[in-house]
Amino acid sequence: MTGRAHVWITSGLALLVFVMANALLQPALAGWRIDFTEGRLYTLNGGTRATLGSLAEPVELTFVYSRRAGQEYPVVRAYAERVRELLASFRSVGGGNIRIEEINPAPFSEAEDEALAHGITGIRTDGRDPLYFGLIGRNTVDDELVIPFLAPERESTLEYDLARLIARLDKPEPPVVGIVTDLANFRGDGQEGGYHALTEIARTFDIEPLGVSFTSIPDRIDVLMLAHAATLTEAQTYLVDQFVLAKGRALILVDPASKAAAIGGVLDPASGAARSDLGVIGQAWGLELSRYAVADAALALPVNVEAGGRVTEVGQPLFLGIPGRLMAGDDIVTAPLTRQVNLGAPGALEAFPPAGATFRPLIRTDEAPAYIDSARASGEMDPQEVIAAYAAEDGSLVLAGRLSGTLPTAFPGGPPSPDIGTGGPHLSASLVPAEIIVIADADLLDDGFYIDPRSSTAVADNAILIQNALDNLSGGDRLLALRSRTPNPRRMTRVDRLREAAEARFFDEQVRLEGRLNAAQGRLEELQAIGAAGGFFSGDLDADLTGDERAELAELRQSVVETRSRLRAIERDFRRDIDRLEAGLQAINVWGGSLLVLLAGLFAWWRRRRGTAS
Repeated sequence: MTGRAHVWITSGLALLVFVMANALLQPALAGWRIDFTEGRLYTLNGGTRATLGSLAEPVELTFVYSRRAGQEYPVVRAYAERVRELLASFRSVGGGNIRIEEINPAPFSEAEDEALAHGITGIRTDGRDPLYFGLIGRNTVDDELVIPFLAPERESTLEYDLARLIARLDKPEPPVVGIVTDLANFRGDGQEGGYHALTEIARTFDIEPLGVSFTSIPDRIDVLMLAHAATLTEAQTYLVDQFVLAKGRALILVDPASKAAAIGGVLDPASGAARSDLGVIGQAWGLELSRYAVADAALALPVNVEAGGRVTEVGQPLFLGIPGRLMAGDDIVTAPLTRQVNLGAPGALEAFPPAGATFRPLIRTDEAPAYIDSARASGEMDPQEVIAAYAAEDGSLVLAGRLSGTLPTAFPGGPPSPDIGTGGPHLSASLVPAEIIVIADADLLDDGFYIDPRSSTAVADNAILIQNALDNLSGGDRLLALRSRTPNPRRMTRVDRLREAAEARFFDEQVRLEGRLNAAQGRLEELQAIGAAGGFFSGDLDADLTGDERAELAELRQSVVETRSRLRAIERDFRRDIDRLEAGLQAINVWGGSLLVLLAGLFAWWRRRRGTAS
C-alpha cells in the first residue's frame, strides 16, 4: 500500500469513527453543556432542580411552535431554540416525570385545532400563516395550565415561568389569598366587580375576604394581603403578627395619603389624611413609613389642568410613573415588568431590620424627590401647588421592598387579651423564614391610575406587579429562591461614545436653531400674522414688509438652511464613523480567524523547513 493511499484510508476511517461517535453519544450527552455565560444563564437554578426532583406524578409539556411562520423572525426562531434547550434540561433533571412533546400547528391541521382548543394564541404575521408559540401543561388527572404565548421579552423569567407551571400542575389547587382592606372597591372575591386588580387576582388565586371585623385568620390561607388596612384593632394586629410568624408570607400596601381611601374614608387624626401604616408590627420588623407623601418632578404623570378657559396637560409630581430602571432588575417580582408602575402620593420606607432579617429595595424614586404634607397630598392639590411646596431631597427614596428572614413578634408579652387566640401556642419568632413585600402606596390599586377609561385596558403594570408578588409569595421556598437572571448586554462602548458625541452636538445645534426661530417668530408676529411651516415662512412679504425687514427675513432663512445643513453633516459624520467601525469588525470576524490559521500554518512550515535545513 502506498503512503498516499494509507493517508486517505486513515483519514476516511477517522471521519467515520467521528461521525459514529457523535451519533452514539448525542442522546446520552444531549443535556450536557458547559455554561460560560455571565450569571450562568443556561444552568438550572437549585430551586428548579428541587421542584423537578420532587414531583409526585408525571407532568406532560406540549411545546406549540409554528416553524414555518417562526422562520421569518430571527428573534422568535432563536427564542424557540432556547425554549427547546430549557425543556430538554427539565426532562433530563426530572427523569421520567417530565414528558416533552412538540407540535407544529400548520394551517388547517389537527395540530392547529389542538392548539386553539387549549387556548394557544395565534399571532398575525406579515405572511399568510399565523404564529403559534406557546406551551400546554397537563398532569395525570387532566388538570391543565397554558402559557398562550411565549413572549421573547420574558426570556429573563423563562425558567421561573416554566418551573412555576410545573409546580402548579404538581399541586393543582390554587393558592388562597386572604385580603384585609379598607378600600371599598377592593373587597369581595373578585367575581362581582371591584378594582381591575382584584379581578385579575381572582383569575389565579382563591380569594378569602376577611371583613373589617374578622376575629380569626383561616388556616387555609397561604398568603395574607393587607391593602390599606388602616382600622386594624389590637386583636386583629396580633392575629396578623402570628400568621406572619407561622407562615411567613404577606403582601402589605400602606399609604401615608391614600387618595382612593380619602373619599368617605377614615382620616388619621394626627395627619388629617387617609393614612395606613405598619404600627407596632413595623416597629418589631424595623420598618417605618414616612409621615409625608412623596413627590418626584422627574417622574410626574401628565394630568389635565384648566387655566384661563383652556385645558392643558402638565406633570403632577404627586403621581409617579416608575420606569424599569428604578425597579430591582434581579427580583422576580419586578424584573418581568415591561411597562411603568403608576403610584399616587406614595410614602417612603426606612428599614432597620432586626438580626436575622434583610431588607432589599424593589422600587425607588429618582434622585431628587420631595416630601409633601400628607393631608394636602390626599386632597385636591394641583401641580402648581406641589411645585411651590417642592423641596428636593438629596438622593432617592425607597417606595417598596422585600423583607426576608427571621422576625420577632410585635407582642413579646403574649396576646393583648386572654380571649384572643389563634388555635395554637403564642409564637415569639418566625417558625419559617419570612418573605414580606411592602409597598408604600395603596392608590396603585385604583383603576384611575392605570386603566384607560376609553378602552378599559391597562396602560401600566400595576396589576401585574401585585400578581407577581402574590405568585412569588405563594410559590413555596423553592421558587422563592429562583430569581430573574437578566442577561447583561455587551455594550459597544466606542459606538456609544460616538453616538453620545454626535447627539450632544446635534442637541446644541438644535437648541440654537430653535432659539433663532422663536426670536424670528416673535419679530414677525409684531409685523403681521404670518404662518410658519417646516421652519420657513410664507406670505406676500413684499406688500407688508420694508426693505430692511425683507433683508432680515432673507438672512434668517439663509441661517436656517446653513444650520440644517450642519445638522445633516453631523449625522453623516456619525454614520460614517459607525459604518467604518462596523466594516472593520466584519473584516476581523470574517477574515481574522482564517488569517490567524494561515499565519500559524506558514510559521509551522517555516520552522519545519528551517529544522530540516539545519
